[in-house]
Amino acid sequence: MEMKDFIEHFVEQFDETPSVEVSPQTHHHEMDEWSSMIALSVMAMIDEEYDVQIKADEMRNSKTVQDLYDIVQSYLNK
Repeated sequence: MEMKDFIEHFVEQFDETPSVEVSPQTHHHEMDEWSSMIALSVMAMIDEEYDVQIKADEMRNSKTVQDLYDIVQSYLNK
């Protein structure tokens, strides 16, 4: 899994956020479009694309896109 691909899949969950605005350092909870529905969409995307089921508290406690990426990586490396 590469960060570039992860960000592309992440951005696909948003209607109006261009991918150029998202980087590993992006604080996803602070994004204009962020909502509980987007969080669920991101969790579903992670499950579908990477076959990883992250927990709600992992989503809630993550701050950046890098944090989410690292969580997914930790499951993939088990």
